[in-house]
Amino acid sequence: MSTTTTTPGGAYHAPPAEMRRILFSSFLGTAVEYYDFILYATAAGIVFNQIFFSDLDPATGLFVSFGTLAIGYIARPLGGIIFGNLGDRIGRKAILIGTVLIMGIASTLIGLLPTSDQIGIWAPILLVTLRLLQGIAVGGEWGGAMLLAFENAKKESRGFASAFAYMGAPAGTIAGTLILSAMAALPGDAFLEWGWRVPFLFSAVLMMLAIFIRMRVSESRVFRELSERSEKKKARVPVAELFREHPRALLTALGAGLSGQMAQGLMGAWAISYAVQQAVLAPTEVLNMKALGGVATIAMIILASKLSDRLGRRKILIAGNIGAMVLAFPVMWLLEMGTTAAFLLAIFLGLSTVQGFTAGPYGAYAGELFPTSVRYSGTSIGYQMASTLGAGFTPMIATVLVTAGGGSLSPVAGMWILFSAVSLTALISSRDRSRQDIQDLDGPAMPDEGAGQTEAGMTVIQSPSRPETTKA
Repeated sequence: MSTTTTTPGGAYHAPPAEMRRILFSSFLGTAVEYYDFILYATAAGIVFNQIFFSDLDPATGLFVSFGTLAIGYIARPLGGIIFGNLGDRIGRKAILIGTVLIMGIASTLIGLLPTSDQIGIWAPILLVTLRLLQGIAVGGEWGGAMLLAFENAKKESRGFASAFAYMGAPAGTIAGTLILSAMAALPGDAFLEWGWRVPFLFSAVLMMLAIFIRMRVSESRVFRELSERSEKKKARVPVAELFREHPRALLTALGAGLSGQMAQGLMGAWAISYAVQQAVLAPTEVLNMKALGGVATIAMIILASKLSDRLGRRKILIAGNIGAMVLAFPVMWLLEMGTTAAFLLAIFLGLSTVQGFTAGPYGAYAGELFPTSVRYSGTSIGYQMASTLGAGFTPMIATVLVTAGGGSLSPVAGMWILFSAVSLTALISSRDRSRQDIQDLDGPAMPDEGAGQTEAGMTVIQSPSRPETTKA
C-alpha cells in the first residue's frame, strides 16, 4: 500500500521506498526504449546501408539509411501528441506500459526482417514501417517516465529525480552499443549475415523486464488529485488545451531542447558513421568508445541535474549551451584528426559534456513550464519536436555539408552553433521556476483539509476551489 508524505508547507512527495521504485522504473523503462531506438541509429550508420540498401552506391546508401533514421524522429512528435494526450487524461503509468510494449515488439521484428536480397523492395518498406512504430513509442515514453519521477519528488531534488529518465538514454545506448560491438567482432561475414540481428532480438527480454517493473509503481499523486476533482475529465482534450492556452511554454520547451538533441544526433549517430567511413578506426573500436562516452554522459547528467537543484535549471542549461558553442569547432577538428585518442576526446566533449549539461536538467525545466493538466502533452511534444529538428535530420544534413564542403567539418560546427544559439535564446527569454512547489505550478497551493484515499491507497487532497489550469 502506497502513501504520500506531505510537508508543513503543503508540498507532497512519495515516501523513500516508493520513490526508489519510481526512479528505477523511470531509468529502466527509458533505457529499454533508447536501447532499441539508438541501436537502430548506430546500425543505420554501419549495417543497414549494406543490408537493406545494397543496390545503391555506398554514399547514397548511407544517406538513405540515415533517411530511415530520420523517419523515426519525425514520428516522435506524433507519439508525443497521441500518448501525451492520453497520459493527461488516463494517467502516466498505463501509457508507459504501452510504449514499452510497442517498442519491444517493433525492435524484435526488425531483428527478424529479411534482407533486400531476399524480398527486394519489401525489406526497406518493412524497415521504415517498424521504424515509424519505434518513433511513435519513444515519443510517448520520455515524458511519462520523467513525470512519474518529477511529480513525486521533493522540490529540492526534482531536477535529479527527473534526470533518471534522461540517464536511461545513455544507459540504453551503452547496452546496445556494447552488444552490437560484440557482434561486430564476429569472424568473416557473420556480423552482416546474422550477428547484427542479435541485439534487436534481445529487445524482447528487456521489454518483459521493463513491463514487470512498471506494473509495480503507483500513479503520479498530483495527477490523481487532478483526476479526482476534475468533473470534465472525460471531455477534456489536453493537447488542444495545450496549443490553445500554453503556446509560449510549448515553444520554449522546443527551443530549449534543441541543442541537447543536436549533440545526440551529431555525436551519437553521425560522428560514429563518419569515423567508420573514413576507414581510420575499426567499427568495434568506434562502438566501444561510444559506450565509454555513454558512461561519461551519465556522470555529466548527474552532475548537471544536481547543480540545477542548487543553482536553478535555467542557469545550468544556459551554461551548457554556451559550452556547446565554444566546443563546436574544437570537437570537429578532433574528428578530422582521425586518431583513436582524438575521437575519444571528441565523444567526451561533444556527446558526454555538452549533452549532459544541455539535456540533464531539461526534464525538470520542461515540467516546470506546464500545469499538471497538460504537463504530459507539453513536455512530450516539446521534447520530441526538439528531437526531430535537433537530432532527426542532423546526420543527413551533416553528411551533405561535409560533401559540399570538400570534406571539411567546419560547416557542421557552424550548424551546431546555430542550433545552440536558438536554445540559448529560448532559455534567456524564460524564467526559472525550480524553486516553486509542484502544486504552485498549477495555481494556489492546495490546503490539507479534506484528504481522502484512492483505491490504490494514495492520499488525495480534495481542493474543488483550486483552478484546474493556469496559463504559463
